[in-house]
Order: sequence, then C-alpha cells, then structure tokens
Amino acid sequence: MNATIENKKTDIITDNGLFPSSQVMLDLKNLKKVYPTPKGDYVVLENLNLQIKKEEFVTIIGHSGCGKTTMLSMIAGLNEISGGNISVLGKHIKGPGPDRGVIFQSPSLMPWMTSLQNVLLGVNQVFPDATKWQRNDIAKYYLQKVGLEDAFNKKASELSQGMQQRVGIARAFAIKPKVLLLDEPFGMLDSLTRGELQDILIEIWNKEKITAVMITHDVDEAIFLADRVVMMTSGPRAKIGDILNIDFERPRTRKSVLEHDDYYKYRKHLIDFLEH
Repeated sequence: MNATIENKKTDIITDNGLFPSSQVMLDLKNLKKVYPTPKGDYVVLENLNLQIKKEEFVTIIGHSGCGKTTMLSMIAGLNEISGGNISVLGKHIKGPGPDRGVIFQSPSLMPWMTSLQNVLLGVNQVFPDATKWQRNDIAKYYLQKVGLEDAFNKKASELSQGMQQRVGIARAFAIKPKVLLLDEPFGMLDSLTRGELQDILIEIWNKEKITAVMITHDVDEAIFLADRVVMMTSGPRAKIGDILNIDFERPRTRKSVLEHDDYYKYRKHLIDFLEH
C-alpha cells in the first residue's frame, strides 16, 4: 500500500512496495516472534514483512519495546524465528554467519586484547586461507579507516567508549559482510562523538556499498544516514507501520541535509508517526 503526503514543493513518498528479487538483499517474510510465558504466549512481532535492497541503508525507528532489537537479532541469527522466514540473497538463514556483521550498542570487545587482535578475531575466522600478513593488512586498513592508526596495540580496556565503538565498526566491516546490522551503535555516546562516528560510518559505507540495517531512537540520525526509514508499530504484535523514502543525494553532508527543503518535512512525518 503506497501513501503519498502532499507538499507545496515536493511530495514525500512513503513506500512499502515489493522489489524485483534481483534487487533484494534481505527479505523478511511474515516474520513472527513469540515468547512463551506462564500466562500464555507473548507475541513480540507478527506478520512483519520487509524487503531491503542491495547497497541500501535502512534505519528502523519505533518506541521502546516494539521489537526492533528482537528483529535485528533474528536477522543476525542470534534469536530463533517463531514463524515466517528471513533470506539473504534468496537463501534462508539458519543461524549466525559471516554474511551478516553486527555492531552492538556496547562494542563487546575482549578487554585484554589489543584493538588489532579484536578485529583479527573475526578476520581470522572469515579468511582462514589468507596469509597472516594479508589478515593483518585487512584489520589495520579498517582500524585506520575509523581513525585508530595510533591505537593498533592498545588494549581495549585502555580505550574510551567512543574508541571502543570505533574498533567495533572496524571489526564489522573487516569481515566483508553482505549485510551490516547496527543496534543503536551510538546510543551510549555523547553527541559530539556520536556525530563523528556517524560521519565515519557513512564514509566507510559509501565506499564499501554494503546493505546496512540500523536501529535508532534518534529521528535526526535516522534521516541523516538512511535511504529509507522504516517505522515499526508499538508492540505487542509489532509490524511495519510505515516506510519513508529519504530522497537526499549521496554522498551527503550534515550541512546539506539540514539545509534541504524536505528535511523538516521528513522529521515531522517521523515524529507524527511516533506520537500517533
């Protein structure tokens, strides 16, 4: 069902249509998640359908408790699917895999290991046939990309929270996943660090062009990063409530986004949905 909101200057198109299968990277069909409780089944998600295109950046917003993180952990293969299915390039997922990289809110690093060793954990598993030199090269490349060229040999426990999250970003990109999953990766950071890491994330993503799905509570972050913003209905039995196309050119700067005629229309649309 397509809904169009009339504007004086341009239309905001909210689109929940289907794409040709050749364009689809990630396909969620009739997804359902049920937790059994003593009082009966608690249905977190039900009849959730979403297609995400190759090389697309999608942000997902919704109220706390609407099942956003549950959905993301199901895509990651870390949470069992109760009904429906999830496909990557047409293949049903059956648990975690290197085709899906995850960046969590808390970076979950091994505190006694260095930045380089933390990134190598994934690289060594995903590229077992590469030489030690090649694997080191991959890890160092992505650590440089996130601005940690001077911290290769620093232990994770010695790094600030923002620097730890940079290692988390480098680690996720370094395994060259088909889909990057981000669960509020900047939610615990101060606004300055958050802005810096958004810029780093989008700069690497622009170069790597991998499909990205990110959960956020921040409307401005959702608009700045995304090609489409997916709005989820409140739980229980949450599903996709609305989808908003963000029609800004890439690569984009924060300044150009804030000065764009449609920015506040997009923002109002998202806030209206959340307050509805």
